Amino acid sequence: MHLHLYTYGAYLHIKDQLFEVRVRDKEQVRKQQFAANRIQSIWMDEGTALSSAAVVLAIKNNIDIVFLEKSGRPLGRVWHSKLGSTTLIRKKQLEASLNSLGLAYTKMWLGQKIEHQAQFIQQLAKHRPGQVDFLTEKRQQLLSLKQSIEMAHGSQLDSLAEQFRGWEGTAGRLYFQTISHVLPKQYQFVGRSFRPARDPFNAFLNYAYGILYSRVEKALILAGLDPYVGFLHRDDYNYKSMVYDFIEPYRAYADKIAFSLFTAKKVRQSHTTLSASKACTLTREGKVLLVSSFNKYMEEDRVRYKGKNQTRANIIQLAAHRFAQELLQKEAPC
Repeated sequence: MHLHLYTYGAYLHIKDQLFEVRVRDKEQVRKQQFAANRIQSIWMDEGTALSSAAVVLAIKNNIDIVFLEKSGRPLGRVWHSKLGSTTLIRKKQLEASLNSLGLAYTKMWLGQKIEHQAQFIQQLAKHRPGQVDFLTEKRQQLLSLKQSIEMAHGSQLDSLAEQFRGWEGTAGRLYFQTISHVLPKQYQFVGRSFRPARDPFNAFLNYAYGILYSRVEKALILAGLDPYVGFLHRDDYNYKSMVYDFIEPYRAYADKIAFSLFTAKKVRQSHTTLSASKACTLTREGKVLLVSSFNKYMEEDRVRYKGKNQTRANIIQLAAHRFAQELLQKEAPC
């Protein structure tokens, strides 16, 4: 399980070698205990706290502690100091960023991302007979952009990076315009808004992406990969470039979770709040709704993958390990 502290004033400490969460609710103090072997990660929202003993117990049990911004984006992480794998993987990753292997992976990940976007739109068309022509047209436009990426030729990524970013950006705008068009009218939005979100849908989506960033970073670390050495997203100071590269095929997970909550009419006005500066953020109730749905989708529901039924969380981890092995063997993705 993932232990997520989102209530302002929540405090995590140790009692009898168990994690104990203490939350003051009006005049009462609620307490709940968790065994370390049941926890995979600890997520800390702003306004929560933990003891040094809790940090030590987490490190000893290989539990990462992630500090989240209001948007859900990971701000920092406490992790044990051991790599847990050979440094050769990181060396091969750096080499790949400078040769044709990095180009091949970039084409594959961007192609998968757009393919998943097109598949999602196709699924939407099945349940919206009045919008089939519109959605089919948007799907074909996305697949045309995917084909442009796949047909691009070059020996290194540098010569094609700007073109890739252009195609990816065009696909993103087209995709989210389509998503907005089929949402209930009161939740439609004008473009993606990040920091901050300007509407409830983007607030939910940003928080879901934030959780996904954290999961992808952990998967890369466990596979022995460097989150900072990317291919397409690269070279910015303290920028986790590989996280933003590797996450691309899996963004559809967050998209579908957010979309389903709105179309199933589970989102209420109390789930978001709007500041004086028009920044839209999730309330405590909104986080509970999203995180519970996200965890079920990622860790309980199973889909077919490489001939086996797997959770989506396992799919990301297996893909990270496969990526690391292919780097060691200098194999191009297939």
